[in-house]
Amino acid sequence: MGSQNSAERGRGQWPAGATMKAMHIDDVLDRAHVVSLPLAVRFRGITTREALLIEGPAGWGEFAPFLEYGPAESAAWLRAGLEAAYEGFPEPVRDSIEVNATIPAVPASEVPAVVERYPGCRTFKIKVAEKGHTLADDAARVRAVRDTITQRGEIPILRVDANGGWTVEEAVQAAQMMMPLDYMEQPCATTEELAQVRGRLMRAGLFVRVAADESIRKVADPYRVAELQAADVAVVKPAPLGGVRRVLEVAQHLRQRHMDITVASALDTSIGINMGLAAVAALPRIYDDEDIDVTPAAAGLATGSLFEEDVTAPRPLIDGHLPADILAPAPDRLAALAAPADRRDWWFDRVRACWPHLSESHPSD
Repeated sequence: MGSQNSAERGRGQWPAGATMKAMHIDDVLDRAHVVSLPLAVRFRGITTREALLIEGPAGWGEFAPFLEYGPAESAAWLRAGLEAAYEGFPEPVRDSIEVNATIPAVPASEVPAVVERYPGCRTFKIKVAEKGHTLADDAARVRAVRDTITQRGEIPILRVDANGGWTVEEAVQAAQMMMPLDYMEQPCATTEELAQVRGRLMRAGLFVRVAADESIRKVADPYRVAELQAADVAVVKPAPLGGVRRVLEVAQHLRQRHMDITVASALDTSIGINMGLAAVAALPRIYDDEDIDVTPAAAGLATGSLFEEDVTAPRPLIDGHLPADILAPAPDRLAALAAPADRRDWWFDRVRACWPHLSESHPSD
């Protein structure tokens, strides 16, 4: 039951040389907490989000791959959490991060209430193509977001995220129905299909960009999407890619191949959000032709608004921006949100299953 006492023990008791390379699985689990956080709205078919939080000499990390992921795929998530806990984050170059609102696949009538959770946001990512929802349902949800914001006298920037759920034909039809859009995120499952969608949209004169998510984070070669010119935007997530430093490597490579970058989370707790904020904060500055610093694209890091409770105090969302401060969990919240013992044991077993795969979880360039 060492995991129940780590908050009280605090830092300063780490053995000499407690680095990521020298860590031992028993030390990791001894200072781990498994939490179960209630969601304010159903997201990806779930109403609670479980996560294993890792206390290390450099801070806190998170391990929370979705339940259907196997050990090999989940190992990258473990590497990301260990990096945060044992190595910390790169030096930031900015302290305030613009974020997008995330609208789950709710009925159109519920959209205004969800929008209210995101004060000041001007960019909205809308979930589409979920099981049981038609293209008409998705279009109504997009229209409801647009109407809610335009009634305020503002012009929203809209993105739709299909998580690979459409065919090529459905994606093109969706673009026609939902325009104008900033981009369509992972409209189809494969990189080849993304390339087809992008080509079809360009030939039809439909000015909707294609963004790749799963085609970057769930494949052995995250750069193939650029080689095939399959997308205009890369959505990069620290946890599934293996950590903040890996995100910065991938972002640099894809930027050199003329792809824009959006950093996002994977329904992380506030501890996991630390990674995303640290990644955006450390993205190298880009200057336009007039030597003006180009602000990074609105990041998908405001998903804390989807939680009913979290392990830290809420980050203040002010005028659509989050501070890049790195937060630590409050001991009383860790206790109040602790998962049942059987779930804690399940997550500990999951770490053990992933551990042998850690050396494989950093894709080669």
